[in-house]
Amino acid sequence: HADDSKIAKRVAERLKLRVFENGLFGEAGGVEVDGDGTAMAHESSWINPNRNKQSKAEIERLLLDALGAERMIWAPGIKGADITDYHIDALARFVKPGQVVIQMGDKPDRSDPWSIAAFETYEILKDARDAKGRRLDIVVIPEPVEIRSRSKDFVSSYVNYYVCNGGVVGAEFGDDTADAKAQEILQALYPGRRVVSLNVDPIGEVGGGIHCATQQKPAVKG
Repeated sequence: HADDSKIAKRVAERLKLRVFENGLFGEAGGVEVDGDGTAMAHESSWINPNRNKQSKAEIERLLLDALGAERMIWAPGIKGADITDYHIDALARFVKPGQVVIQMGDKPDRSDPWSIAAFETYEILKDARDAKGRRLDIVVIPEPVEIRSRSKDFVSSYVNYYVCNGGVVGAEFGDDTADAKAQEILQALYPGRRVVSLNVDPIGEVGGGIHCATQQKPAVKG
């Protein structure tokens, strides 16, 4: 929508925050940060002429500068298969510095480009080091199999959860075994928070998840 680009400025004005523009175009779900200097993203969501025409090096520099981060971990992703060009937040998230949670099957499905891309990202993360030189502890959440929705473009991502005050809002898709396992894993990853799994099928049917539809607001001290 033509008015979407006005939202950030309106929010910033209300909160009395400074806004700076560096000419980079992208979406919040297209990049993940650990809060300790490291970011990760799929190249397909940023190094793509439908968003940015600069070189990979320049896009990385602008992105790190905007995020206040020092190191970027890139994985290829998939261009053109969905409207987001494979936002990273549908596949992998930072739980905390040094730890990533990723959703994937037991083995790659060579007939499924999403599966191939997921394992490609996993291998890159497995070999990566963060801004502090640490290897990443990678926790895998199994994919759901028997889901309720029959929507062609449905997004069934457990890692597209939302962290809020005292809790984690996750998703359940009607696969009792996978739903329970995902909630169990998330609860173990966030022991000080209550994990609640909700039916967010209407969001998934338009290509997103609970994290896609929300954005946390950090405490601002001033």
